[in-house]
Amino acid sequence: MEVTITKDNFETEVLQSEKTVLLDFWAPWCYPCRMLAPTIEEVAAEHPALKVGKVNIDDEPALAQEFGIMSIPTVIVFQNGRKVNEAVGNMPKKEIEALLA
Repeated sequence: MEVTITKDNFETEVLQSEKTVLLDFWAPWCYPCRMLAPTIEEVAAEHPALKVGKVNIDDEPALAQEFGIMSIPTVIVFQNGRKVNEAVGNMPKKEIEALLA
């Protein structure tokens, strides 16, 4: 399940989610972000209990600033409304899955 995350729905979709949330901070002009997207989609398809949130940093600069996003892609994992893991850059599927463990 993939959801576009904005400052307006962040609390509901991420902080109040009963599912583990993988937040993908990205931008359309970012080539590594476009390379990572299919890998995230594959992980999401294999983990139905996972919610994937996409944050376009061009559209949501306040969220990017709030989380100190300096490079993209950046992936942050939330469980029970708390940040539990973070990684920067394009990465293989195994690394994304390790963030969820």
